[in-house]
Amino acid sequence: MGLVEGKIAIVTGGGANIGEACAKMLADHGAAVAIADINEEGAQRVAREIGEAGGKAIGLKVDLGDEASVAAMVAGVAEEFGRIDILHNNAANTGAAQMTRDGSLAEMEPEVWDAAFDINVRGTMFVTKHVVPHMIAAGGGSIINTSSGVSLLGDVLNPAYSASKAAVNALTRNTATQFGRANIRCNAILPGLVLSPVARAQMTEEQLGMIQRHVLLPRESVANDIAGAVLWLASDLASFVTGQIISADGGIVHHQPHYADMLDMFAAMQAQQ
Repeated sequence: MGLVEGKIAIVTGGGANIGEACAKMLADHGAAVAIADINEEGAQRVAREIGEAGGKAIGLKVDLGDEASVAAMVAGVAEEFGRIDILHNNAANTGAAQMTRDGSLAEMEPEVWDAAFDINVRGTMFVTKHVVPHMIAAGGGSIINTSSGVSLLGDVLNPAYSASKAAVNALTRNTATQFGRANIRCNAILPGLVLSPVARAQMTEEQLGMIQRHVLLPRESVANDIAGAVLWLASDLASFVTGQIISADGGIVHHQPHYADMLDMFAAMQAQQ
């Protein structure tokens, strides 16, 4: 028996990287998983691979910036599986076009700021809004939001992203408070730098080395590090854990890179553009 045997889960942004690892981890432990992503091809690929491994999954397209799209996705999952027990709000606007424009606050373009909050916060709220009634009907559930270590700290880079993830932390606590008596738990996971192929391709070895020097554990973070934490929070092993903001970053939040290191990294990234 898996840790989430017989549960029904939704993973947003599940078509690649952290979301893919989390969807597959939940499926490996017995959940039927709906992978919801703006990239429908990626969502269906992950669902197909879960099926080939003996699990149960469907891939669905969703636009978190459009409430009607979110409502239709959630309704489709409920119709397909009859209930919803687990929600992993993982999707975020982290595309290169967005993140490279998310620089100095003194030069912040309003559309860059709004784009971060539109998906990272508003989209998370939309999915939660439409899933909660199904969880209440099912007798409870677990919501896990993907935040970020930068939500707890000042950052030289990406202030819109950082601020939006701090808002996700507040949304997590509010969700836990409002729906706890309905047996709905809500927690947030804060990754550090997870070295997906995309992240690795965007950074030089020097930049990676600078970050890694400040990780307290003797290895790099991979997507399954986050997936394991999500699985635990989704399972009954964490049945009395709610409203928590949990770092899964190898300790880097307690030992951030020096400001000068971050400035050097920022300058190197600007030079590559």
